[in-house]
Parts: sequence; C-alpha cells; structure tokens
Amino acid sequence: MIILGTGASNDILLILLLLLLFLILFYILSYRFLRSLLFLFNPESIHKISFIFLKVLFVIPYKFSFWKYFFTAKDEKLKRNVFGIDFDNPVGLAAGFDKDALIFDGLKSFGFGFVEIGTVTPLPQEGNPKPRLFRLIKDNAIINRMGFNNDGVETIVSRLRRKKSNIIIGGNIGKNKLTPNDQAINDYEISFEKLFNHVDYFVINVSSPNTPGLRELQDKEPLTKLLNRLQEINNQKSKPKPILLKIAPDLTNSQLDDIIQIINETALDGVVATNTTINRDNLLTESNIVENIGNGGLSGKPLKDRSTEVIKYLSEKSNKSFAIIGVGGISSAADAIEKLNAGADLIQIYTGFIYEGPSLVKKINMELIKQ
Repeated sequence: MIILGTGASNDILLILLLLLLFLILFYILSYRFLRSLLFLFNPESIHKISFIFLKVLFVIPYKFSFWKYFFTAKDEKLKRNVFGIDFDNPVGLAAGFDKDALIFDGLKSFGFGFVEIGTVTPLPQEGNPKPRLFRLIKDNAIINRMGFNNDGVETIVSRLRRKKSNIIIGGNIGKNKLTPNDQAINDYEISFEKLFNHVDYFVINVSSPNTPGLRELQDKEPLTKLLNRLQEINNQKSKPKPILLKIAPDLTNSQLDDIIQIINETALDGVVATNTTINRDNLLTESNIVENIGNGGLSGKPLKDRSTEVIKYLSEKSNKSFAIIGVGGISSAADAIEKLNAGADLIQIYTGFIYEGPSLVKKINMELIKQ
C-alpha cells in the first residue's frame, strides 16, 4: 500500500482544481466544440454525465458563484410580475431538463429567472423503453418519448426541502402511466398536495404525447373536471398558488377556443404554450431517419412558428385575460422577442439551451435590456 503524504495530497488536489478550471474555461469559450464532442454519444447518457459535471460546478452556492458573472444579466427592465410572482427576468428553463429537482439551485447561476421541474408523478416510474431520446442535428431539434420518467413526488419533495437559493420553481405535474384516465384526478391531487409548500406555481401537463391516452384529458369535459378539482383544493389554502395549463401545439383553433373558455371558467392563471409536437412536416433531417426514430414529441426550431401562432391566437382571442408562458423553438434572442411580441408574458427554453449553451439566457436578457 502506498500512503500519500500531505504534500502529495495537495498536489493531487491542485491537479484536480486545475483540471476543473480547464474544463470551465473550455466550456465557456468553446461550447460549440464541446457540443460537437458530446453529440457523438447517446443523448440520454450525455444528459446524465452532464448533470454530474454540473453538480460539481454548482457546489459553490449562488451567493459566491463566479458563474453568475459570465451568464447572468441584471436590470430593472428585465423584471416581471406575472400571476402575482416577481421574476428577476422572464427567461425560464422548461420542464424536462431538471425533472427530478437535482440542480435547480445551481441553474440560477446560468441566469434563469425561474426553473420548472417535472413532469412529476405520484409514484416513481422508469418511463418508456430506451432508446427514447434522439437528436435531429440538421433541424436543431430533439425527439423524445421519455414517458414521464421521474423519481416520484416523495423523493423530489425531499430535494426541494433542501433549496438554498431564491430561484422561482414551477412544479409540472402529470399522471402515472398505469393510472387510467378515469382515475387521473387522484394522481394530480396527490402531487399537487405534496408539492404545494415547495413550489411557487403549478403546471398541469395533459399534453405530452408520450403517455398513452394523456392527451385525451385535453378534451373539454375531463379537463374542466380536473382543473375545477385542483382549484377547489387550491382555494382551500391560506395562500393559493398560481395554476397553469400546458397545452399541445397540435390543437385546432376550435380546440384553442375551448381552452380559452375552460381557463376563464376555472379561473386558471394561465397557459404554457406549447408542449412538443407529433408533427413531422418540413424537417431537414432525412425522412427515413425520422421514420426509424418513430413516435415521440418533437421540440426545437421546427416548433418555433407553430408555438408562436398558438401564443398569438390565445393572446388575441382571450384579450389577454390570462398569462402565457411561451415555449417552443427559442434558440436566439430574436426568437424570444418574437414570442413576447406575440403575447407571451414569460418564456422558457430547453432544446435551444442544449444546442446553444447557457450563454443563450444572457443573450436574450441583454437584448431585452436594449428594447
């Protein structure tokens, strides 16, 4: 056995620190090169490895973090008050990235004004069989059929209890795969109650294409029943939380009219527009590759125009009677401003964050400051 002395231990520590510093500089200065290396490997595996890396980077609390000097922008022009919550800036991270609430505190250092966790289900579940996450690099897009894989509400609440920053957290909730639709309300109730004291707002997800039958809950009757029940529970609290509905981009205008009516009838605070799409039109990726991937929700640039159309339609037809979080295909500051001009009060990114890196958040905020 070789026993290391203090000097040797210090040398090892120094080497590790220098290696970490090198990786940080590499990440900041050469994200596109780093991305090209990461994209050589399986997307889901890289996602897990990236989380390990990010956990190391986020060890230092936000108050002392040097990351914020690279990626955050602060200005009074960025502040928003939406559904009664004060946001430092309107750029959030969409659900699905930190679904299990593992690094939400650290993500504040990347400049996000808020982070949405989930989709959370009452019981932990593995999700759909792998492979279930695919890149369409030519389209700056992703197809996923994850199937609400998550650690379950109990474990996620235990992590939220250890929250150290003041980052605003949204709780995106859904039903377990094996729960039949006629019992779905029970699943939403469970997650709503358990997350209530640990999130700032809720998003009701009935629009993922990756849980069998879930989108049927978007139909007028079951959706109204679900939202009324959650509002009933919410209004019994001393301080009710904002509740929003996440909708699919594949709804017709007639269905969007129903959504507006339901939102107003149930007194919901807003809509997240939109989720991923099942549409595969006008992709640059070869059709045989897309066909071989199969089912799943498409996110990224191809979704940009349709999500903006939905935002504009909802905003105009409702006379801005509720808040809208715009998400779908935002990969530049111009895309973000387009969503806001269409009627979004806040925006979220995900696929754009994967393709463009954390600098995208600051680019958007800096452009908003200039407006």
